[in-house]
Formats: sequence, C-alpha cells, structure tokens
Amino acid sequence: MRVTIHTDGAASGNPGPGGYGAVLESGKHRKELWGGFRLTTNNRMELMAVIVALEALKRPGMDVTVISDSKYVVDAVAKGWVFNWEKKGFAKKKNPDLWRRFLKAYRSHKVSFQWIRGHNGHPLNELCDRLAVAASQQASLDVDEEYERSGNGTFT
Repeated sequence: MRVTIHTDGAASGNPGPGGYGAVLESGKHRKELWGGFRLTTNNRMELMAVIVALEALKRPGMDVTVISDSKYVVDAVAKGWVFNWEKKGFAKKKNPDLWRRFLKAYRSHKVSFQWIRGHNGHPLNELCDRLAVAASQQASLDVDEEYERSGNGTFT
C-alpha cells in the first residue's frame, strides 16, 4: 500500500507561535493532522509535520512519498545531510531533537521525498498551509519544550 503525505509548517515571528499541517492519503482514505506551539520556528514546524505524519502510519514498512515545500527537510534527506549530521552527533546543528525523532520514524518505512514550490496553487499544499496557520492561531498552544529549554533549538 502506498501512502502520500503532504506537509507544511508555519511560524510567525520565527521564533514565534507556529503550527504544522499534514494530509495523508492512501487509496480512498484521507487524514488531516495539525498542531501548534506557542514558541517555535518555521523549520521546526516543517520537520514536525513530516514526523507526525510518519508516526501516524499504523504499520511499519509502508511505501511513503512525502511532498513538501521545505527545502530544509527535503534537501537534508535527499542530499544525505541528515545522515552525516547523525554520524557527528548533530554537533552544532539546529533541531537535533526533531531530527532524531524523524530518523526513527523515517527508518520504519520506505520513504521518498518530493519538493514542490510553496504557495503555488497546489491544492493539498495550500490545505496544509491553512491547517498549519490555523493551528498556530489556536487560543491554547502546546509548549515546544525542547526548543524553549534550549533557547534556540541547539544543544551543547
């Protein structure tokens, strides 16, 4: 069974309130996921959208295509950067907590990535953006504990 995941993230202020949105599709099935944080960054939300979507898959070993407008996420995987960062313990890299979580979910499936230009009229990318923005504007937002604890997403 093939799953297509569309993702987007948004943050105002960067850092500031942020949200992620994801749409999972497989055959006639479709699921929307979203969430928001009171203080985060756009890159964290782009990555969080992919993580949450991959973690939502119920069976390991699924064929997954992630479609994202995030060069940060797509290039990190497609160009192998994240695997080199991992070998070096994510030294001096931002968002090591999320990259570690991503790699765990990523390795549970057969994942490929496709980059698309954001805000270019792609219906599901636009939906993900609306979900992310709406999530970031909720009255009660979650705490991105790792980000707030570290102050800027990096750890020493």
